[in-house]
Amino acid sequence: MRIEQLQAFLAVTETGNFGQAAKQCGVTQSTISRQIQSLETNLGLPLFHRTSQVKLTLGGEKFLPRALKICQEWQRACAECTDLLAGKQPELCVAAIHSVCAHYLPPILQQFCLHYPEIQLRVTALGSDRALKVLRDGLVDIAIVMNNRFLTNSAEMVVEILYEEQIKILMAVDHPLINYEVVPWSELVKYPQVVFKDGYGMQRLVQEWFSRQNVKLKIAMELNTLDAFRGVVRQGEMIALLPQSALIDSRQDSTLAVRAIANPQELLSMTVGNTSLQNNLTRQVVMVTTSDRLQIPPIAHFCQLVKKNASTTRIMEDKQLVRT
Repeated sequence: MRIEQLQAFLAVTETGNFGQAAKQCGVTQSTISRQIQSLETNLGLPLFHRTSQVKLTLGGEKFLPRALKICQEWQRACAECTDLLAGKQPELCVAAIHSVCAHYLPPILQQFCLHYPEIQLRVTALGSDRALKVLRDGLVDIAIVMNNRFLTNSAEMVVEILYEEQIKILMAVDHPLINYEVVPWSELVKYPQVVFKDGYGMQRLVQEWFSRQNVKLKIAMELNTLDAFRGVVRQGEMIALLPQSALIDSRQDSTLAVRAIANPQELLSMTVGNTSLQNNLTRQVVMVTTSDRLQIPPIAHFCQLVKKNASTTRIMEDKQLVRT
């Protein structure tokens, strides 16, 4: 059964004439006749008394309200798809990691609201793995997260690299490591660490880095907000490895300090067991959506704003880090 057959049935019912129904549908009378015959074959009973004035049979009368309802739903569905392609949607949902929500997204959100004031923006701060999961489940339109190729490796996913940033050490201002401008690996591994909860990309990144160096990560606590990290770290000897963009507020806090991790040249001369140490602790932040969503104007526009502002935002953050 096809929608054209139902439309032909309704046209014949309304006009009472196959010829008039053909004109209404913009097809030939023979086409209308074939569509009605095919529909009757599918249903197994005649729908019309074919006299000088075409009238519904008992089966046609029973079928009419169902056909009307189906065609009305089809019209609504077509209208909704047309509205979607025209950029008429009630909301746009974004999931992003905490540092992106705090420092990267605000100017983009403001620009988008100016361009699409009728669309409700919904932004949720989530860990990378969780954000990618809700994207795959269709609960959000865009995720801005740490790259995780295991979760984005599917044909419908579109991944745009935004920037890469170094991971540094957050500590209390009176921490023993404060005397180092660049903290050696041999000293870093001595102290317990505060890490993001399981499901956050940063925990996986740090765990993998320590594992590659064949050293056990001393996890003292798991948290999920930057405010909590700052509150715990300033209390004692626990440290945290965090990306630069997550440390902007910490650099303005007189009770906290940020230090770099020893560069590759310093580490190449060191070994743990038989493993040569290399400092490649950076994170890559990406924007992820699906190919079908990029066909929707507001979503495509939001993605363009993110890409356009990527370099500008990074320059502003770097200048702020230098000043502090």
